[in-house]
Amino acid sequence: MKMCVCGKGGSGKSTVFALLAEAFTKIGKDVLILDSDESNASLSWMLGFDHPPDPLMNLVGGKRYVQQKMLAGFTKGEAEPAMSIWELEKITSRTIPPKNVAQKGRYALVATGKIHQALEGCACPMGVVTREFLRKLQLAPDEVALVDLEAGIEHFGRGIENSVDLVVCVVEPSLESISLAAKVMELTKAAGALFAGAIINKISTPEQEGIVASKLSELGIPVIVKLGLHEEIQRACLQGRPLEISLTSVEQQEITGFLDRCLKTS
Repeated sequence: MKMCVCGKGGSGKSTVFALLAEAFTKIGKDVLILDSDESNASLSWMLGFDHPPDPLMNLVGGKRYVQQKMLAGFTKGEAEPAMSIWELEKITSRTIPPKNVAQKGRYALVATGKIHQALEGCACPMGVVTREFLRKLQLAPDEVALVDLEAGIEHFGRGIENSVDLVVCVVEPSLESISLAAKVMELTKAAGALFAGAIINKISTPEQEGIVASKLSELGIPVIVKLGLHEEIQRACLQGRPLEISLTSVEQQEITGFLDRCLKTS
């Protein structure tokens, strides 16, 4: 199963992603993690890695090479989602070169690449590399793939959602975040992919939870997990250290139940 996690910037997307990754390992799965958020560098240390792996962008020839391949494709009249960059016809966790994957326990981390300097240009090449990697990725029976997408909805123009089994949106208590979830659902369905629903994050009171859940319900957005505002998460993020979180029993049960349902239907 391949699952991608998206959401508004600041919604706690990467934090929720790390929680889902940990939950998968607790039910016996090896997790191939794809960090395709080109602007956020926090995921690797959140998961306890000392440093991120060499980017997949370097593996396929570098950003300039991918840009040239894309330009050639556009010249031929190809649409971006149809472009091919990877020479490999099949990708597995065991065929990725060691320098391009970081291993830790049941985690295997790969990263498309990051924006490192001014005037580097658009992130379109990273989206093309991510989409084709996911399309060609073949998982073993005991493996799942989790994809951390960049904030917002730009990735929907690159066909990334068509290369995964389902899309999850993280929602914080704000109208902007709720509205973005509605757009994510709309775009996911329009692309023919499966929208699993929303994970509500950073809830501080029962009243707040009720308001957010009600607004999502009005928009037809399923609520799959509800997570409170945890001070230890904020401390870990402030200090730049791995997340070690004690969720409530209800939160744990909701996450485990959601993952069980996903695995049964995938």
